Amino acid sequence: MPETLDTLAQSLSDAVVNMDEERTRELAIAVVDLGLNPLAAIERGLVDGMNRAGKLFETEEYFIPELLLCSDAMYAGLEVLRPHLPNASEVKKHKIVIGVVEGDTHDIGKNLVKILLDAAGYEVVDLGRDIEPKRFVETAIREGARVIALSTLMTTTMDAMADVVRLLAEGNLRDRFKVIVGGGPISQAFADRIGADGYAASAPAAVKLVQRLITEPA
Repeated sequence: MPETLDTLAQSLSDAVVNMDEERTRELAIAVVDLGLNPLAAIERGLVDGMNRAGKLFETEEYFIPELLLCSDAMYAGLEVLRPHLPNASEVKKHKIVIGVVEGDTHDIGKNLVKILLDAAGYEVVDLGRDIEPKRFVETAIREGARVIALSTLMTTTMDAMADVVRLLAEGNLRDRFKVIVGGGPISQAFADRIGADGYAASAPAAVKLVQRLITEPA
């Protein structure tokens, strides 16, 4: 039976969930060789696979090592399919600036959010860790981002998140960006208190939050 987009997309999704980097690459090559829609293969195959992996992570069936191996498989497929996408302007999504706030060097959670946002098709500008508040603001302005995503695992650095929101307000820029926060000590109550637009307790939840906020007026 000849391969169809439906069967290949399902196989791609399965290969990502199964952490099979080589199989994912082979399937992506098959999509290209058969002249099938690469964007649909990414969305219905690779992204679907990462979404499934994210759910397994949420239910503690997968842990960080498994999720990272799934992301390796996803990126292997993306490497093959991206050059065959239509004009970038037709598929480009909003930019997101992400980083760990000043004083904190714990970046595993931030990295997981970046992986899933990347899988969902967003253009992610990753500043890394120990980033001072004004750099988040300056980068978001320069890059024309819609979302600023802030992470920390330390209670002692939480105030840096409030500083980002404050700097945006002082520069009359608050309405231009959605600010989301996350990390071990963070809560919805804290997000509300500092005036952030949202809080996510996990990487999959962060993607859902961005998807919701991005549809709202800037």
